Amino acid sequence: MSLLDIPDVFIGSTDDGHTFVVLNLRIRDADRMLTDAGFLAREHLGRTLYLLPPGTAQDAHERAGVAMYGLLAHTLDLVDLSWTTRWSPDTPEADPDLRFQFANGTATATAATAAARSLLEQHGFALAADGSSYQLPRGLKQRSLLGAVTATESHAYTHGLTVRVGLGIPTPMDIPAAPRPASPAAPGPPHGPATRRSPR
Repeated sequence: MSLLDIPDVFIGSTDDGHTFVVLNLRIRDADRMLTDAGFLAREHLGRTLYLLPPGTAQDAHERAGVAMYGLLAHTLDLVDLSWTTRWSPDTPEADPDLRFQFANGTATATAATAAARSLLEQHGFALAADGSSYQLPRGLKQRSLLGAVTATESHAYTHGLTVRVGLGIPTPMDIPAAPRPASPAAPGPPHGPATRRSPR
């Protein structure tokens, strides 16, 4: 399973500056909400992608914000790791305090400040053998990797730290295919009524 397939809504950025939205939940009017915000719908490897071409960070920030608020009315299971939409009039564009890079089922982080290093350690990242990057414990499932990065990123923003997340997706053509639907299970014996858990 790809990281993109875990939440109901995933918002990310390709390395070449496209902002994209993947929907893993059927949401009424989602197509209209996204296209009204300027996203272009495109079929790609079994899924509909909503793409915003590279532009200014302010424009991407505003368009993604409009789409996100509409989608949040339908689900709170939304992950936004897009670096293209990170814009604030008070924060000039510069090298981020924290960088995350997803690759080959792992997440690596680098920190430019002592505050960023401390925050990584608080969230379970440990200094790697190279002495310059941080990694999570080996063997974590994709859902746990995604959860650790999103929690650390959110915490960083509360401390005024800037963050950039690389998903390891060079262009929209490199976005992973949609997961294959599970094959139907063989019919089994009929079940009785489901038992309800009694409140304690």
